[in-house]
Amino acid sequence: MSSKFNYKKIMPRYSVIAIVMTFVAIAVVFKAFYTMTVKKEYWEKVASRLKVDSVEVKPVRGNILSSDGQLMASSLPEYKIYMDFNALHKAGNDSLWDVKMDSIAIGLNQIFPEQSAKAFRDSLEKGHRKMSMHWPIWKKRIGYSTLTEIKALPVFCLSKYKSGFHYDEFNARRQPFGTLAQRTVGDLYGAKDSARYGLELSYDSILRGENGIIHRRKIRNKYLSITDTPPTDGMDIVTTIDVSMQDLAERSVLNELKEINGNVGVAIVMEVATGDIKAIVNMEKCGDGVYRERKNHAVSDLLEPGSVFKTASIMVALDDEVVDTNYVVQTGGGVWPMYGREMKDHNWRRGGYGTMRLPKTLEVSSNIGVSRIIDNFYHSHPEKYVQGIYDLGLATDYKLPIPGYSPAKIRMPKKDSRGKQYLNWSNTALPWMSIGYETQVPPISVLAFYNAIANDGKLMRPRFVKEVRKDGEVVMTFPPEVVKEHIAKPKTIKLIQTILQHVVSQGLGRKAGSTSFLVAGKTGTAQMSKGAAGYHTGMMDYLLSFAGYFPADNPRYSCIVCIQKSGLPASGGGMSGVVFHHISEGIMAQSLKMDVNSARDTTSVLIPDVKAGNLLAADYVLNHFGFNVQNGWGGSYPFGAPVWGVATHDQNTITMNKQKVSSTAVVPNVIGMGARDAVYALENRGIKVRIEGRGKVMEQSVPVGSTVKKGMICTLKLV
Repeated sequence: MSSKFNYKKIMPRYSVIAIVMTFVAIAVVFKAFYTMTVKKEYWEKVASRLKVDSVEVKPVRGNILSSDGQLMASSLPEYKIYMDFNALHKAGNDSLWDVKMDSIAIGLNQIFPEQSAKAFRDSLEKGHRKMSMHWPIWKKRIGYSTLTEIKALPVFCLSKYKSGFHYDEFNARRQPFGTLAQRTVGDLYGAKDSARYGLELSYDSILRGENGIIHRRKIRNKYLSITDTPPTDGMDIVTTIDVSMQDLAERSVLNELKEINGNVGVAIVMEVATGDIKAIVNMEKCGDGVYRERKNHAVSDLLEPGSVFKTASIMVALDDEVVDTNYVVQTGGGVWPMYGREMKDHNWRRGGYGTMRLPKTLEVSSNIGVSRIIDNFYHSHPEKYVQGIYDLGLATDYKLPIPGYSPAKIRMPKKDSRGKQYLNWSNTALPWMSIGYETQVPPISVLAFYNAIANDGKLMRPRFVKEVRKDGEVVMTFPPEVVKEHIAKPKTIKLIQTILQHVVSQGLGRKAGSTSFLVAGKTGTAQMSKGAAGYHTGMMDYLLSFAGYFPADNPRYSCIVCIQKSGLPASGGGMSGVVFHHISEGIMAQSLKMDVNSARDTTSVLIPDVKAGNLLAADYVLNHFGFNVQNGWGGSYPFGAPVWGVATHDQNTITMNKQKVSSTAVVPNVIGMGARDAVYALENRGIKVRIEGRGKVMEQSVPVGSTVKKGMICTLKLV
């Protein structure tokens, strides 16, 4: 150590510094402790103003699509608008607000005429006096276009930190096709954004997605949203609904309901091979006399089906081989006593049908004929008959993804413990069950049964959704599901198919038929029970049905139409059959495709005249029509950058000839072009275009090669 180091002078200085540092450290620790304890509540309040934790961010709800990808339900943004008068004050814009107050109130009144300008002014002034940070400007949600109009008003056009104008965004559910299949597609509770019914409710977990989490931090007097967990948008579901078939079915049902003053109208169209529901209609007459979809009657109405059930009864007897098509039954004069009650045919006042063979019992829908056949062979063991009905699939629980769906209820006979007496059965139960009473079957189950007949005995589960998509990619599929390979013996199926064709061609179902293709099916007219009051209280209500399929020789679609109405006249064939006729003919007309060769004759021009213009577009169309194109692109680039030129042709070949494109500074030659290409070529150079006539361009008012000038107008004459 240097001898110059003065220990006595230096050490006291170090000691003083050490002591001071010690006191500073103690003060820091004390201050930290004080802040963490005594001032804890104060600083937590400060932090809460600077940072907001765990704010949920809602995802975009998935779309519901038709079978061909058209939007049936989609989420669109809606907004609720507010004013933050505290932010307005801090930005120093109170004086601007006072000056523009009248203009704002008048502007809001023009956008929302249901509220006066004075009411808007009074409301906003009240919020200003309270210095509210979240004062509602309008009580309802608005769309994006309305929001844009409001943001153009004085003060509101400024940023939200200067104006205080802000809004909350919501995902609103919209159905582009309006009420089309509304009860099946479903809807949301607007205020809660939660599913109410239909596929929206059944597939809610798939459509909804998962909420995200963000927190907001205040930096330089602005709140920034920082994402912790991003929201996962919902997936899209692709339904089996065909929009054109749905529209056709709805119009057909509505027209008939209005014609006959019906109460409820149901129609379902199913694809035979897959079980896909292509259309489903549920119209109900409301208190104001307007027909709307309020309930999914097609899957939830447990009603006695009536005569459409007779097909199943005859099938049971044929499949058990207790009868054949030559079996003869006596129906008398149209009234037949059965265990203390009278069974009547619809023509009993005209003397009935007398003696008939088994097929005719369905053709003329004879109550006596069908009930006597079933009672003769199954009266002593009715459980065998009911088991046969079960085997046909009419009691199957399809577990459909539609809220409100109810499977059929068909009572099975039960004996007492000694096995001698039926506990839930009477002598009249079997005859009346055989003609469609004493049972409760929803229309969808009846249709699935008739669809199985059309499908050569294969019972398909009705399918409403075929796949789930995420960002256009298929992530889940619901393939067609076979419930039962054979509901009856092949021989039975063939026999009943022939009988059902005869019901339409020569029986009571004539009005459901078509002159263009074969139709098979069965009519049904049933009295509707009024619960404990029975069938005979006041005006009688009827369930009118027709169930069948088309074309009968190569079934593609099955369909059921059910109409509920009060009072006479009431005819399943004459009313529901007519609706079936319109639906089937409309569907077949939509799918009709003509062979181009059938339109050719000796004077036909087989090579078309091709206009000058964009050769890529012409090449695409010509190749898809099968024409032989030389110097083309094989129809591969319909949306590429335009290639300009002309096309020439001989008797067999079309040749594409590209032309050099003139400078954009001069007027191009558009003679020979179609209107679309000519307008594109001129407007691409800043020339305004006026068109006279139609066809292809024969004259242009501005000479080719002229220098393009601002505001130039070129008139095109098309012939």
